[in-house]
Amino acid sequence: MKRMRGFGTFIKRIWSHKQGKIGLIMVSFLVMVAVFAPWIAPYDPYDVSQRAAKGLPPSWQHLLGTSISTGQDIFSMLVYGTRVSLIVGVTSGVCIAFVGSILGVAAGYLGGFVDSLIMRIVDIMLVIPTLPLVIVLTNVLGRDFWIIILIFVALGWTGLARTIRSLVLVLKNSNYVKAAELAGASRWHVMIRHILPGTSHLLIMSTALSSAGIMVAEAGLSFLGLGDPTAISWGKMLADAQGGGALLFGAWWWILAPGLGIFLAVFSFMRLGIVMEEIANPRMKQTSSVHKIFKSLDSRYIEEVFNSMDEYAQIGVVESAGGGETHGTNA
Repeated sequence: MKRMRGFGTFIKRIWSHKQGKIGLIMVSFLVMVAVFAPWIAPYDPYDVSQRAAKGLPPSWQHLLGTSISTGQDIFSMLVYGTRVSLIVGVTSGVCIAFVGSILGVAAGYLGGFVDSLIMRIVDIMLVIPTLPLVIVLTNVLGRDFWIIILIFVALGWTGLARTIRSLVLVLKNSNYVKAAELAGASRWHVMIRHILPGTSHLLIMSTALSSAGIMVAEAGLSFLGLGDPTAISWGKMLADAQGGGALLFGAWWWILAPGLGIFLAVFSFMRLGIVMEEIANPRMKQTSSVHKIFKSLDSRYIEEVFNSMDEYAQIGVVESAGGGETHGTNA
């Protein structure tokens, strides 16, 4: 009950933030579309037998038109594509946060052989070219979107683990951690109950931003033909549009629909992730160099810049006049 009350308070703080409210509304809308897709979509998006209806422009009967090659309703495909994009993005983001946090905390707190082993694995994986490895793994393991999630998690935890490790090296010398160790708490207890909560602000932002990035990555893989061929996703819609000659025949609606879906999903998760970071770590906004730059660029700063420019111009005019007089005297 206490955790649910704390979660509710956290949601209220996000809602009170202007950017957080926008992100929360957009993410909630995408989730509702994914959950109620069978009731929202007017047609079966997997029905490829509607040859008579292929290539239709947007109308009241087909809000976003139909595909040129198979006659599938693009609006229905867009709705069902939300499911795959959200499942792949959110599931991968949560799993990456879980794996990266556990390994990062273990490396930073335990040190020694454990730290060396995990960091050497991180170093090796960071230098391996990702795209060729993904191509090989999808051809070997299959192209089911659950396999794609597994590949994203296996390749995506390294950066977060290194960041968490750096933070843990600071947290493990704090007073409350030393007090827990002196009280006889086990290493596992200290890592889970005392150190891991201290990294929560990084995990929150990483989950949201990783979800947004993986949605783009999944769309890119599907566009290259490496996605699940049996599931409709936004990237597969773009690939089908390219293969079907959407640009050649002027079927702009076939390209605009999945592109807009990808943009809205990535934008909403990024907005939500940044706001969550500001709430979990209030010092971020005050210490952010970007925030300081924009804070200093107010009207007074601009006025001072122009005044200084005028002063330099006047000095230049005086020096030029003085130089001319001196030259005339010497002559």
